[in-house]
Amino acid sequence: MARVLVMSPSGEIYDHDSVRWYQYSDIQRHIDHYHNIGDAFVFDSSLKLMNFEHLGELPLGEPDFDRIDRLRDEFDYVVLRGSNYIHQHMGWPHAIDVLKRLKLPVIAWGIGAQAPVEGELQLPEDLKTLLRIIADSTASIGVRGAYSAQVLKDIGIDNVRIVGCPTAFRRNDPDLKVNLPSFDQVRNVGVTIRREVSPTYARNIQRYLTFHRDLVKRMAQYFDATLMAQGEVEEKKIVFGTPEQKEEAIAALKANQWAADWYFDDEIEALYRSRLFYSDVVADYEELARKQDLVLGYRLHGNLMALANGVPSIYFTYDSRTTEFAETYQIPRFDVFSGGTFRLEDYWDQSLFDRYNRAWHKTYGEMYAFLTENNVDHKMKETGSNGAAVRQVA
Repeated sequence: MARVLVMSPSGEIYDHDSVRWYQYSDIQRHIDHYHNIGDAFVFDSSLKLMNFEHLGELPLGEPDFDRIDRLRDEFDYVVLRGSNYIHQHMGWPHAIDVLKRLKLPVIAWGIGAQAPVEGELQLPEDLKTLLRIIADSTASIGVRGAYSAQVLKDIGIDNVRIVGCPTAFRRNDPDLKVNLPSFDQVRNVGVTIRREVSPTYARNIQRYLTFHRDLVKRMAQYFDATLMAQGEVEEKKIVFGTPEQKEEAIAALKANQWAADWYFDDEIEALYRSRLFYSDVVADYEELARKQDLVLGYRLHGNLMALANGVPSIYFTYDSRTTEFAETYQIPRFDVFSGGTFRLEDYWDQSLFDRYNRAWHKTYGEMYAFLTENNVDHKMKETGSNGAAVRQVA
């Protein structure tokens, strides 16, 4: 089995292929630190799709070239987990020198581009160079959707496959389908929350937060709703903090102008105190998602964890990243900035999820083909629809 170097891991590994945050049991050590546990979902899912004997972390600090030379002999390839790497603020200062010296294949799967609200995406020259090094090291580079593929095409990278995200396939069941229960059987609903947002990517913060607030309230009114957070400090303190830290977090939310004006009212405060969920262990999220009849909301990977377990999910799109992801898998979605009214009943239509099932199956085949053509020792099962060739972007 393979010996794998990990570039940009997002948590500690236990039981061979499971991920949790570093020193996860020492809550106070990192309770003031924001980390998006969704990144750990991707890391955990990637490990679950691979066969490997040994994992190591690729050092990207000040290069020690003697060490890099030893790593070249000790490992077979590098894995770069999927994330939002392709944007104008991204940079790995020493990655170019390290990868040039290492000369191992870099398996980048599920990476994506983020478009700004205004203007064209302008990538730093060193990021373009890094992406070309990665693409040249393998048969193909795996991206989450058509927009990311086009961004790479525009900088001269043609060997691209649209593979979505490893999280979608973490169960490794090519026959997985989402089948809706009858609407009157829906009881348990997970709402994935993302209070923090950047105006660089979401063009109307007031609409984003007020719609978010009203969605949470409606779901809690009609269902047994669990609010699923993914790492914001205040939410984390409310779940795990001391009594003093909980009240400190509530006070901080009330003092935050955006939250206080458009999101965190008395009703949301009551729901935060009684129905908020957070964990630093990926398996805890998966266990919770499996117990839901529906998961919907603002978190790309929180929603995807549900779909990966056959639980219906609806996406609320608000930037290029969430839109691209929903388009890749044909996930039922509602545009937060459309000005329309969201009615859950309108989405309770099996034909919408049949479109998703077909797109998911096709993308499963693309992921299988991507790993196979890049000589990754993996566990995915051939389905007969794994794509004939590397995607060429027009």
